[in-house]
Amino acid sequence: MRETLKKLRDALRPMYGDGEAEAIIRILFHHLKGWNTVDILMHESDRLSPYLKSEIDAILARLLQHEPIQYITGEARFHGMELHVTPDVLIPRPETDELVDIIVSDNQDRGDLRVLDIATGSGCIAIALARSLRFPKVSALDFSAKALEVAEKNARNLKTDIAFIHADIFSWNPSGEFDIIVSNPPYICEYEKKDMEANVLDYEPASALFVPDEDPLKFYKRIAAVAGKSLSQDGKLYLEINPLHVQELENLLSSSGFIDVETIRDSYGRERFIKAHR
Repeated sequence: MRETLKKLRDALRPMYGDGEAEAIIRILFHHLKGWNTVDILMHESDRLSPYLKSEIDAILARLLQHEPIQYITGEARFHGMELHVTPDVLIPRPETDELVDIIVSDNQDRGDLRVLDIATGSGCIAIALARSLRFPKVSALDFSAKALEVAEKNARNLKTDIAFIHADIFSWNPSGEFDIIVSNPPYICEYEKKDMEANVLDYEPASALFVPDEDPLKFYKRIAAVAGKSLSQDGKLYLEINPLHVQELENLLSSSGFIDVETIRDSYGRERFIKAHR
């Protein structure tokens, strides 16, 4: 075990850095053995079986091709939950976890809220809100049938009641009202690809990441139009955003009739979220 840990660290640290390499190793052994950090330390003197060593070697080979550990294991942690993920959905990010916390904090005293999650992907936001708000009625929309299969599986596994909608936001029109609309839509411009890591570019779904350089607010324009029609009186809109286009998005929401438009920084100090009232 000690030799295997050294081999993993020597191979992964040059590519991922010390902190991320250690996180990957923890995920790997939790997946294969159910071990936590303490268990790994306690088993350092163990002799590993040939089968386990071959499994580790196979995973290491995939990691060295930049494949995300979450797609290898089929698991990702989000808001205290274990989610199923595939290359058909984005791997949930820590900043999106912060978006859920903002929504829950703002609405912790309100019950029976009607919530719509646009571009739900793995269902992470919708499911976290269904588990954290007081008796909400949650709907979640995505244009990808394969993404919705993942989201539906997660909802079943986590025993949450979500109304999933297979539709393209650009042609879909809601039939009812919502008290909260939230979205983490595609917002990365094509020109930003040159600065991105291979594990994102080569494996995560491009349709969930990128927008045309000439129309960076493509999704937000449509979301604002949908929210303008379907948010209830004093309904709230919450968005994860690209920090490069904050001012443009604030102007868009204000000109679309939203009030109290507020930009919120994430834990890294980046302008990452916007919330507004109807």
